[in-house]
Amino acid sequence: MKSIFFSSITTAGKYIGAGLATIGCAGAGAGIGIVFGALVLGISRNPLQEPKLFQLTLLGFALCEAMGLLSIMMAFLILYS
Repeated sequence: MKSIFFSSITTAGKYIGAGLATIGCAGAGAGIGIVFGALVLGISRNPLQEPKLFQLTLLGFALCEAMGLLSIMMAFLILYS
């Protein structure tokens, strides 16, 4: 039989863990900003390389976004399991 104290500690731990897991979203946002900032700098330095730079930028964007989505998924798993 679970006591009220154990239940409240477990709930508090879930909220704290879910909150800490969402920190990855801030990192993903910063990463996306860095990727597109580097694209602007790269195109301004060498406009002829724009197609190649844009391909690499989309790859970097996808990887950053995937990390953000994984952090949200982990937060939901912690919160609702």
